[in-house]
Amino acid sequence: MQSSHRPCNLLCPVAPSATTAPRPHQRPPHLPGTPPQRLLSPPSRLTQTRLLCCKTAMSTSPSSAAAAGNPQPFKLILGSSSVARKNILNEMGFEFQVMTADIDERSIRREDPEELVMVLAEAKADAIMSRMRISDYQKEGDQPTLLITSDIVVVHEGIIREKPSTKEEARQFLKGYSGGHVSTVGGVVVTNLTTGKKLGSLDKAEVYFHDIPEEVIEKLIDEGVVFRVAGGLLLEHPLTLPFVEAVVGSSDSVMGLSKDVANKLIHEALTLFLVPNKA
Repeated sequence: MQSSHRPCNLLCPVAPSATTAPRPHQRPPHLPGTPPQRLLSPPSRLTQTRLLCCKTAMSTSPSSAAAAGNPQPFKLILGSSSVARKNILNEMGFEFQVMTADIDERSIRREDPEELVMVLAEAKADAIMSRMRISDYQKEGDQPTLLITSDIVVVHEGIIREKPSTKEEARQFLKGYSGGHVSTVGGVVVTNLTTGKKLGSLDKAEVYFHDIPEEVIEKLIDEGVVFRVAGGLLLEHPLTLPFVEAVVGSSDSVMGLSKDVANKLIHEALTLFLVPNKA
């Protein structure tokens, strides 16, 4: 399961520690491409012509411009309190403020992980927008304001894994990953508050593990961080990283926000939707 916008590759293969032995299994397969980006709120007829024109002339990506020291020509709101997502946007060079959705994620259920993450990412955007005066963001001459929300789930043996709620559940999750692999499915939604339009896209990855010692699992549980991430999956934690065999996809996707997807959606939210939504 690999995003269609970048080639599939193996990243950060890690040699097993002295306490673990390599397990005989087929190398991680290439993941099939994800469905193309989908439009969450259809454009009006007035914007369709501009959509077609803009697709043929993509300019420098927003994060590339930020990294080059150019002024950020838009305002950005991260709809999440996730430390990992904050770090990812910081690494991309964006300036942003943080707002949280504060929704009951477990009250929103879907059996399909792709549908679930997109519905949750949209629900977070809607919850944040409900507390805003959207008219303040639609004033002529103001910089456009974008809201980025996302969600991620871990899929292990066909079962969706969200944040563990108990120590026993966290222990069950981590023991299941030991010597095996998990998939992550992430959904990202970017809303242009100036036009009222939304763009959404999926990104997927897989993580392969060496055997994880029980004492490491217990330390992770005692530390408590596992209860704040989907599936209790901590890719770059110092206790976990030595037992990561390979990542198929991007590590930032596993951590909750694909840089490539975020960059693409931010760019298109700025360039594709030039006419405010009058619906």
